[in-house]
Amino acid sequence: MTDRRVQIGPADALSAAVDTRDRNTIAMVTEAIRHRQVLMAYQPVVQSARPDRVAFHEALIRVMDDTGRIIPAKEFIATVEETETGRLLDCIALDKGLGALARVPWLRLSVNMSARSIGYRKWRRILSRGLDRDPTVAERLILEITESSAMLVPDLVASFMQDVQARGVSFALDDFGAGYTAFRHFKDFHFDILKIDGQFIRGIACDPDNQVITAALLSIAQQFDMFTVAEFVENASDAAYLAGLGVDCMQGYYFGAPTVQPPWQDSAGDARSA
Repeated sequence: MTDRRVQIGPADALSAAVDTRDRNTIAMVTEAIRHRQVLMAYQPVVQSARPDRVAFHEALIRVMDDTGRIIPAKEFIATVEETETGRLLDCIALDKGLGALARVPWLRLSVNMSARSIGYRKWRRILSRGLDRDPTVAERLILEITESSAMLVPDLVASFMQDVQARGVSFALDDFGAGYTAFRHFKDFHFDILKIDGQFIRGIACDPDNQVITAALLSIAQQFDMFTVAEFVENASDAAYLAGLGVDCMQGYYFGAPTVQPPWQDSAGDARSA
């Protein structure tokens, strides 16, 4: 009798494992949304010349799993990015960010978004409603788009930015240097802020290659009159080098970890790292 059992090779087994992991991740995030277990962690972005002064905070999405563990975006965002779940997360992040800005009149906040959400009606309604409700919110809101996301639909992103910037909203190009930017599109974007990817920042004080790359990225930002932020600053020597290089602002664990209990919510309580 012929054995007709299908032999599963290593590649097939790996693919099946990845599919299972992705399904589990999407299910976890979907459940978190259903049970309202989505929250924001806030990380300060400080002025290089005066690190004791916060220029703005970045709002970072988090979900809570069924054990109560807070899960950072890096563990799920790539999996849900192209799905309906990803659009719902963008809606929640924007809604929570706009709510914080409405409640705290001195707060300036950046909220991450995907270029895919530009055409998502619910997300656009949340943005319009938030800007209409409080005229001061627009000038205190920064929308962050990663370099890779912006390049998915560059013409749509450029048109959207032009419309929303007219209302006073600023835009940040996140993770600059990590992806591929066609400079013919870069000139059309008119980003207000350029955030230099952390892979070029970590250890920059003693890494000649990163020093040259970061200086080149900084030069591009200055040419286009963009405010600069160095991401993932984790020690004093890197901070000092970046300040000397002329970076406008810095963000990283050296200045503060993301927290779900920011100072404007509970100034007396201990911040909870997330």
